[in-house]
Amino acid sequence: MLVGLAAYVLLQGVVPALSRIDSDFPNYFTAARIARDAQDTTRLYDDPWFQQQMRRYGVGSDGKFAPFPPPTALLLVPLAHLAPLTALRVVTAVNVMCLLLSMFLLARMLNWKPIDAALFVLSSFTALITGLRFGQPYIVVSTFCILGYYLYRRGKPWLAGGILGVFVPIKYFPVIILAVFAWGRQWRVLSGAALVIVAIGVASISVLGWKIHEIFLSSIFGNHLIGQLSLRDNTVPFSALYQSFDTLFSRLFVFDRVLNPRPLLAAPVLRTVGLLVTKVAILFAAAAALVRLARSHTANPAAPAIGILGILVLLVAPATATYMCVLLWLPVALLIDYFLAQKARVPAYLILGGYVLIGFLPYGHTYPFEGRGGLTLLAYPRLFVLLAMFIACVYFLAHPGARDRAEDDRQLPVRAC
Repeated sequence: MLVGLAAYVLLQGVVPALSRIDSDFPNYFTAARIARDAQDTTRLYDDPWFQQQMRRYGVGSDGKFAPFPPPTALLLVPLAHLAPLTALRVVTAVNVMCLLLSMFLLARMLNWKPIDAALFVLSSFTALITGLRFGQPYIVVSTFCILGYYLYRRGKPWLAGGILGVFVPIKYFPVIILAVFAWGRQWRVLSGAALVIVAIGVASISVLGWKIHEIFLSSIFGNHLIGQLSLRDNTVPFSALYQSFDTLFSRLFVFDRVLNPRPLLAAPVLRTVGLLVTKVAILFAAAAALVRLARSHTANPAAPAIGILGILVLLVAPATATYMCVLLWLPVALLIDYFLAQKARVPAYLILGGYVLIGFLPYGHTYPFEGRGGLTLLAYPRLFVLLAMFIACVYFLAHPGARDRAEDDRQLPVRAC
């Protein structure tokens, strides 16, 4: 399995990234070149102008900077002097090193066998391949999350906080880990993160100017939270590529003559009500599980709390892409380790099975169902697998008795023998 997975990731993820430029990477590289060349950074969110700069730098014709936060433009500035393909090759090398480092850290931190840690990371599969091919930073972000938590476990809270704070101004996800540390009153971790976040913010304002940050806060950030990904995109997103409840309910209940001519029912109010009820129910379930966890006598409640929130973020986000699922490395690993430590193999294997399934779903065979009335539900497999993982997690955390009964039922055939 290890040889097969590694070979496939190498051939489908690493080799293409070393030989040609695909989508996504040009967005990061063009923004870095604009910052390096001291162009008018206030126009970063002007999609037609941004596309002109992409053509100027020879990295593509279609792309946009929105909805990235302004500090994202600084991400590839150290590589902006290189040719685009050379820069992508450097990014690919960094991604591969982070991939290996994540395996090593998980094995050390959770006392897993190295081969188990390697198989676990490689089982994110499609997310890993697309992240490598597109030059996305999510592999690095996920590695920094693992490293930050590892350093915290090793008694280095300031350094852990600093590591966790690096990507907060760019990709947000580490905020959920910092929120757990705030819940546990780990003030030194939070202080280390705050120092790094402020330093990055000051650097971003110094290089890019305040105006672009003002535009982001007033026009981009709020729209991003509701799934509007561009200043010029005033339509409700319908693409199943996003795999979110936002786009699912739009497909089911919002009629659009061009984008969605065959909804299940043309009733926009049902989209609003359904979306609100679904997300409130998910948030309430997570809060109830966390409260129950806080009242338990668990030695390290931070680990399962990070697991719950890590799945929760991808579940309620207005738009998620396949490559973002590498962010599940730390949350899912911590949940598996927690349940196995509690002698609860059923929830551990359920969550592990869901995680592996996400990596191997045949998305090419499910996307054709979108926009076909009720069959649209079949176009959202990742969303429903995430929901199943979340339900299993909160249920077994909130009902340890049910967890114990499940274990007893599993042992019945053995006892009968």
